[in-house]
Amino acid sequence: MFTEVRFGGNQLAVFPDARGLSDSQMQQIAREINFSETTFVLPAEKGHTRRVRIFTPMIEVPFAGHPSIGTVFVLATTGELGTGGLPR
Repeated sequence: MFTEVRFGGNQLAVFPDARGLSDSQMQQIAREINFSETTFVLPAEKGHTRRVRIFTPMIEVPFAGHPSIGTVFVLATTGELGTGGLPR
């Protein structure tokens, strides 16, 4: 992400549907991919539209800008976000 050159920029793995994955499975996947961050998108919870969990190869982090922007980009380009960036 943040590049115009293929395979350049900051790598990010996004899992748009992480239903059924446990905490330890998410951590194992992030460790195996070994990018700076890997995001896992979960269904809406009460009062929220989606839940995004961000993992480094070592730990889960509460927030990070680059993976948040990248995740929204993936959700938008796959049609998961409606007009104006609001969930359908």
